[in-house]
Amino acid sequence: MTKTFEPNQAKLLDASTAKELKAIPLFFDQGQITLGMVDPSDHTGINRIFKEMQRGFLIKKISEEEFSKFFKQAFQSNPPPMETKKTPIGEILIKKNLITRENLEEALSIQKRSGLRIGQILVSRGFINRLVLSKALADQYQLPHINLRLDQPDPETVKILADDVCRNIGVIPVRFEGDTLFLAITDPAAIPDIRKKIGNIHTGKMEFLVTSEFDIEWVTRAVFHDNYMNESVWGLFYRNPEECAYKTFTAGQIIFLVISLIVVGLSLYTFFEQTLLILNGIITIIYLVISIFRFWIAIDGASGSDSRGISPQALEKINEIELPVYTILIPVYKEKESLQQLLASLENLDYPKSKLDIKLLLEEDDQETRTEALRLKPPGYIEFITIPHSKPKTKPKACNYGLISARGKYLVIYDAEDKPERDQLKKAFLAFKNGPDDLVCVQAKLNYFNRNQNILTRWFTCEYSNWFDMILPGLDKHKYPIPLGGTSNHFKTEKLRELGGWDPFNVTEDADLGIRMYKHQYTTLVIDSTTFEEANSQLWNWIRQRTRWIKGYMQTWLVDMRHPIKFMKEVGLKGVLGFHLTIGGTPFLFLINPIFWILTTLSFIINSTILEAVFPPIIFLISSFNLIIGNFVFVYLNVISTFRRGYYELGRYALLSPIYWILMSFAAWRAFWQLLFKPSYWEKTTHGLAKMDQDE
Repeated sequence: MTKTFEPNQAKLLDASTAKELKAIPLFFDQGQITLGMVDPSDHTGINRIFKEMQRGFLIKKISEEEFSKFFKQAFQSNPPPMETKKTPIGEILIKKNLITRENLEEALSIQKRSGLRIGQILVSRGFINRLVLSKALADQYQLPHINLRLDQPDPETVKILADDVCRNIGVIPVRFEGDTLFLAITDPAAIPDIRKKIGNIHTGKMEFLVTSEFDIEWVTRAVFHDNYMNESVWGLFYRNPEECAYKTFTAGQIIFLVISLIVVGLSLYTFFEQTLLILNGIITIIYLVISIFRFWIAIDGASGSDSRGISPQALEKINEIELPVYTILIPVYKEKESLQQLLASLENLDYPKSKLDIKLLLEEDDQETRTEALRLKPPGYIEFITIPHSKPKTKPKACNYGLISARGKYLVIYDAEDKPERDQLKKAFLAFKNGPDDLVCVQAKLNYFNRNQNILTRWFTCEYSNWFDMILPGLDKHKYPIPLGGTSNHFKTEKLRELGGWDPFNVTEDADLGIRMYKHQYTTLVIDSTTFEEANSQLWNWIRQRTRWIKGYMQTWLVDMRHPIKFMKEVGLKGVLGFHLTIGGTPFLFLINPIFWILTTLSFIINSTILEAVFPPIIFLISSFNLIIGNFVFVYLNVISTFRRGYYELGRYALLSPIYWILMSFAAWRAFWQLLFKPSYWEKTTHGLAKMDQDE
């Protein structure tokens, strides 16, 4: 049901001002006031309302008749008691010497553009912290203040409200004194709304205390700790265990694998050469199909446009008042070296800082990173969240923990070393705004800021340029499933929660989530915005990282192949084809490459009756094509992708890509071994190894 008018909210504006300007607050929804105004072009009047209400609002045009009706409902049918006009929050802070007049003027200027409350802006600019703001609000409304970390509430009293209710309306039940319930709140202006929402839970007297937003978060995480951990680890499993990688192989898959091995073993024993020929033929054809598909998708992806109508002109026309709160989750673990760059990257984002809900996800046992983060004194819009130690110790589990308290309409994941382009959040906002209802995810492109550090980073950049600039846009263009990148994927927050968040047992949680969204009939869009991150510059570190990625693709393939017929019905023939050729095909190529390279090469140089039987002319021709033409094509794609980025100096290194593929095959076989014995083991990638003077 669409909201039209809440009389209690009208009283946020003085009756005489409302009558003079023919403007009235209509309703409060998702942290935002909607103001009805007969003449929305009256900018002088709008400025007066800003100063009087000390909070932003959306403007909705109403008729003279509607204004008269609403005004009468609010002020004439039940005249409010006389109130002393509240001192503006900015003036309170100035009188206490907590901010300067210049600070306030800067905040008022930002308020006109963003529509946010002065207090939020002052916090986001670092002029005050949330504790100072909450004390000033208590003074403004003449209410007691409470610091919930020092004066901790009774846990059983807190639990009379669900944790999501506490967070969403900014309230914590503190204690009972007789029939009186004391409630800690963050926004005294919302008291009428709070009374209404919890009136069916407590019908007695209510007394209100003012606290800070971070205190609300701290209490809910402490009191509802078990709920938070269960949701972070088991949320997806509880919703749909068949979509969770908690078990690597199902009983059915194990039985199928054992029977297949027995059949192949018996066939080799009975018809050795014929069986090898059939296996070789099947694998060769699969290899050829994957190669052709990857080539076609890459070329078609490179030929299209991924601007999606997000032009510089469209970005300039954005009214900051309409921008929603945007959550940024940043999981960090033993990455203190990256924090200073991270803060600079976040500050560089062209988005109202007061509308950023940034959560730095710190592991409980990582005291070094926490100490460094505190030393750097990040701005007030960054919240520290400690992830309690538990198994599995994975990035997706940490992200699920942060997702629980995410306040944004949209949400994005960034890694600690990421440097997203300045306008990326606004581009994602426009993509969601202009996209269809089933658009749930927007994937930005990834590339590297240290591409020229050594030969490994150059190869890595060639690969990423091919994958994110050509292959993913091609998959997007033809509506195939898109395995997401590990960072810079933007989501509709509520849809992400509906899907169960990330799978904490899948070590490539991003690719898995991309397929899961496709199964649920949601779409992903690739936009033309790049996040620059650190290319792995050390060989063993790179192998560990690549092992994890390939193992995650294997996990994802096994999860979705638990019920192949059901999966076919969910995604259709086209979806199944795309899934097998990307999620299944990627590790398949890496695993089979060294075997094929050796056999095909031997067939050239050794006369062997077995090799002649296994490689009859047609199979030999296809294998030779895969070895010679196929490798040439993929080298060619790497060259094209780097040239499209303007990385001309990388072209000659792309010619050496086959050496890089040998490394990937080594990582793939290592991943296969881990899949069998350590499926959910998360190999940590060490960051902060880049030379920061590289050109972007």
